[in-house]
Amino acid sequence: MIKSMTAYAKSEITSATLSVSIEIRSYNSRYLDIALRLSHNYVPLEEKIKKVIVQHIHRGRLEVNVTIKDESESDGIYEVDLPRAKAYHQALLTLKNALYIETPLKMEHLLNNSSLLRLTESEKDFNILWPVVSDALCASLKQIDTMRMQEGAFIVKDFQQRLGLIEKRLAQIRAASQGFLEMYRERLNERITVLTEGIVTLDPERIAQEAALLADKSDISEELVRVESHLLQYRKFMADPEPAGRKLNFLLQEFNREFNTIGSKAGKSEISHLIVEVKAEIEKLREQVQNIE
Repeated sequence: MIKSMTAYAKSEITSATLSVSIEIRSYNSRYLDIALRLSHNYVPLEEKIKKVIVQHIHRGRLEVNVTIKDESESDGIYEVDLPRAKAYHQALLTLKNALYIETPLKMEHLLNNSSLLRLTESEKDFNILWPVVSDALCASLKQIDTMRMQEGAFIVKDFQQRLGLIEKRLAQIRAASQGFLEMYRERLNERITVLTEGIVTLDPERIAQEAALLADKSDISEELVRVESHLLQYRKFMADPEPAGRKLNFLLQEFNREFNTIGSKAGKSEISHLIVEVKAEIEKLREQVQNIE
């Protein structure tokens, strides 16, 4: 199945005192690369989140921002660092006496030092938290999958158009390759006539043998059959339910190899021109394949 690797999704779910927002941006990448941004208070959820993502996405770079707001955290208890508070108070008294400051010390002077008070975090129940996070994550991943499929549908149309053009050029190459034997017979006759200035009488049978040998070396029927097979395989991969990006990329390398061989074996300028057109289409296909999962 053809899916684009570029997409964006955002979902938010609220349950009781809990609010979870998940934003996902997806980009092209050779492999699956997950960049997860999550508050350190919720690090135990990281592996679970990545495990769910891996079940839905096979390839691409994902930037995942997870924002969790838990209103119950406001019920936390403040603790006083009493030894530090006493030491800080004594230091202020020393400073006051040393500078002959008559203003009495007040509570706000102590509270200016934020390190004297700290909020104790209540123990989080991740069994309650995870279902909300999971629902928000699955909602975002569903949006991502929908967008990827929509983009993939446009890419499929482009693929079909270019594959059709390659098939058309392939038929023209096959037609142009039919006259190799006669072409080499004429070339041999012309070259030998020029070299001998028409003095030597040519043996038609010998010329036919040499022409057949050259035509056999220039035979591209096997390459044409393999290209046709690659075209069928390409369409099969496109329709496959599994991600097709890597398979198609490999298949395009095989396309290039076959057409390079055809170009080196065929001695007709007409075929060379057709191969140039085909390779331009293959390059465009290769660029598009880099965008799919």
